[in-house]
Amino acid sequence: MNFMNLLRIRMHHLVEQVTDEDLYIVWDLVQSLHFDRYMLKSMEQVKRSQHPWDILTHEEALRLLMFL
Repeated sequence: MNFMNLLRIRMHHLVEQVTDEDLYIVWDLVQSLHFDRYMLKSMEQVKRSQHPWDILTHEEALRLLMFL
């Protein structure tokens, strides 16, 4: 049995021991952490692929659009 399967089994066992009220609280926390991690991963990906010259200020973008 690999490590991830063991963690899943342990997690299911832990969830069964938590009261319904506490489970709602924990869910809110876990969901928030999941969304935060998703955003951090996205920001890291953008940082790796973005160059300083890829970003324009609002005024620069408007000036550029006028010439297109």
